[in-house]
Amino acid sequence: MMIAIPDVLDAAKLAEVRALVGGGEWVDGNATSGHQSALAKRNRQLAEGSEAARKAGGLVVEALQANPTFIAAALPAKIFPPLFNRYAGGETFGTHIDNAVRLGPGGLRVRSDLSATLFLTDPADYDGGELTVEDRAGAQSVKLPAGHMLLYPASSLHRVEPVTSGERTACFFWVQSMIRDDGARRILFDLDNAVRQVAAEQGHDARPVIELTGVYHNLLRRWAEP
Repeated sequence: MMIAIPDVLDAAKLAEVRALVGGGEWVDGNATSGHQSALAKRNRQLAEGSEAARKAGGLVVEALQANPTFIAAALPAKIFPPLFNRYAGGETFGTHIDNAVRLGPGGLRVRSDLSATLFLTDPADYDGGELTVEDRAGAQSVKLPAGHMLLYPASSLHRVEPVTSGERTACFFWVQSMIRDDGARRILFDLDNAVRQVAAEQGHDARPVIELTGVYHNLLRRWAEP
């Protein structure tokens, strides 16, 4: 399941995150790459573990925890500490697949069920730089407004197209979901949306809403790996 989530960061939080990362230390993006990714990756990255990265990442996580669409779509068990990258002057990240398990600070291990890219630069400020994700329907290229986020299966082949002018800055991270299977997550997300729609039409105490909510939680109980 690939889903665009609007306004993860509002204007004030976006400005705060931009200010933090803009004043941070930027290093070669291959500082956190595996062997395969290093062959395709040409960008810069905010130094992992730096004060700027930790503060900006904390703001992103706070925003994610308050976003009902993200919670419903990801059903997160763990969120890898957000990282930040920057592309300019033809920099790119060729077609690759993310590592199945990401190792973080303090022995953190996150199974990468979902990948996320939170755009921090408006599309009008750079040319190129689309995030292209390949799935069974073919390749889809995405370039979202600043503050919006794309959530997609980490098992997908994907790439960042060359940035031919301007500069593209983004936040990226991985999510270990309580629901390992992408198809099951999609069923739960669709059911959650249907319950919300019926509740809006009939009221939260309507019998169909109560019964559908029960179905949702029984499926979650069957599939979840907390």
